[in-house]
Amino acid sequence: MLRASLCFFVVSFDLIARFSPAAAETFKWLQLGPSGLEARVVTDAPGCPPMQLDETETSMTVRASPGETFPVTVCAAPIHSNVHSVAIAGVSLASPPVTDPKRIAVIGDTGCRLKGDHIQACDDPAQWPFAAIAEAVARQKPDLVVHVGDYYYREAPCPAAVAGCAGSPFGDNWPVWRTDFFAAADPLLKVAPWVFVRGNHEVCSRGGEGWNRMLAPYAFDAAAICKTNEDPYVVKFAGLTLAVMDVSKAKENELDEAQAQIYRAQYSALARMTSGPTWVLQHRPIWSPGVEFAGHFLGDNKTLASAATGVIPSNVMLILSGHHHLFQTLTYESDLPVQVVAGNGGDFLNPGSPTDPAGWVINGVKVKSGIDLPGSFGFSILEKQSQGWRLTNFDTLGQPHQSCLIDGRSANCVAK
Repeated sequence: MLRASLCFFVVSFDLIARFSPAAAETFKWLQLGPSGLEARVVTDAPGCPPMQLDETETSMTVRASPGETFPVTVCAAPIHSNVHSVAIAGVSLASPPVTDPKRIAVIGDTGCRLKGDHIQACDDPAQWPFAAIAEAVARQKPDLVVHVGDYYYREAPCPAAVAGCAGSPFGDNWPVWRTDFFAAADPLLKVAPWVFVRGNHEVCSRGGEGWNRMLAPYAFDAAAICKTNEDPYVVKFAGLTLAVMDVSKAKENELDEAQAQIYRAQYSALARMTSGPTWVLQHRPIWSPGVEFAGHFLGDNKTLASAATGVIPSNVMLILSGHHHLFQTLTYESDLPVQVVAGNGGDFLNPGSPTDPAGWVINGVKVKSGIDLPGSFGFSILEKQSQGWRLTNFDTLGQPHQSCLIDGRSANCVAK
C-alpha cells in the first residue's frame, strides 16, 4: 500500500510539473534617475511582485502594461533615502542609499549585432562575451554601474547560412531585449544600482519602444511609446555629480545646426544644474575618432563639437561615452574635459588604430596624451583616490590592462 501511494505521489507530481504553467521570469534592479533611486521589474507574471523595504512590505506600481510585442509587465517603485534594504520577490538587491560611490563600473555597446553585412555569432561566447563581462563586473562588487548606451542590436534575422546565430530573435520586442540585455546582465543587475544612458540604437526608429518601456528615466506614456529627445538630468553624490544627456540622435558626419542649438542650450544649462566636480554621461563622444581610415580619423561628432565648444562649464571634468567599440581615454591640449570611451562591452569591435593618440587632431582639437585600445572586449572600473580617480580597463575575464589616473581635466595613462 505504501509503495502504491508513493508511486501515485511521484506520478501526480510529474503530471503537475509537466502541465502547470511555467514559473514567472522576473528581472529586477535599482536605477538612478531624475527623481532619485527607484526599483524596476520586468516580469511575465500577470502582476507586480511583492517588495520589501527594510522590514516593511510594500507594493510596486505598473509602469508599462503588456503590449503586442512586449507581453511583459514593467513595474516601478521609488526608494527613499532612509531605506537601507530592498528585496523583490524574496531576492535582495543592492543595499541603498548610494551617497558616495567609490567603485563605479562602466560598460557599453553590449548587444549582439545582426544587421546587413554585420552578422555576429551571438551563440559563441568568444564572439559575443557580454554575459561573461557582466559576471566579471559583478565579481568586482562595484557601488554603481553605468551603461553608456546601445543595448539593442538584433535588428534583422540571422541568415540561414550562419550557424552562430541560428534561431535568434530580432526586432524591437521583448525576446530580443531579454536576450540582448536582461538575461546576460542578470547577475550584475542585482549587485549595484545602475545609471542607464540612451544610445543611438535606442532611438525611436530602432529600439525606442523597449528603451522607453523598461529603462528610460522618465515615465512611460502608452499613447506616445517613444520620445525623440529626453531632457538632461543630474544625479548628485558626495563630491561628484553625474549629468546624463540624451545625444542619441546627434548627427555625426555633418553639422546639424538645429540639433546643435538644442544641445548647446543643454550644455550651457549644466552650469546651473551642477556644482562641484561633474561628469557628463552621453552615448556619443565629441572629439574622439572610432577608426583611422586612409590617413583620416572618422567618428568625431561635428554637431556636438559645435554645441559644446566654449559652452561646457569648467566644473565638467570628464565625458563618459560609448558608441565607438573600443576603450579610449583622451586628454586635450585645449582646456576640455577628459574623454573616456568604454564601448567594448560585446558588439563587433572597431578595427585597428594607433594605440598612442598623442598628436591626433580631431575636428580642430589636438590630443595631448591618452590611450587607445581597439580590438579587445572588456569593461572599465573607476576607483576613487585621495586625488582624482583611477580608471582601469579589464578584459572579459576581469584581468586588468590599461590604467589612467584622472585628476581634474588630465589623465595620466599607462599600459599594464
